[in-house]
Amino acid sequence: MDKGRESRWEKDAMTVEIGFAVVTAGVLAAVVFAVALAVTRLFDLSGSESGGVLMGGALAGAAAGLWRLIHVLYRFDVERRKGR
Repeated sequence: MDKGRESRWEKDAMTVEIGFAVVTAGVLAAVVFAVALAVTRLFDLSGSESGGVLMGGALAGAAAGLWRLIHVLYRFDVERRKGR
């Protein structure tokens, strides 16, 4: 009937998947940063050493979160195109 148009169910599924991707990406980024924070506390780092480790943790967390977001949404698109 409406070729090329998404049904309400498909739109809802896409919304849920986007929400899932954003939440899990945020959690992963926070966990990676928490590990960097734990390293600074564990080894009692201060000053520029602590700042460098935290900056690296923030960058690694952002990269991991972005990777997770892209991975989940890409996987959803592949499955949607297969009709699953």
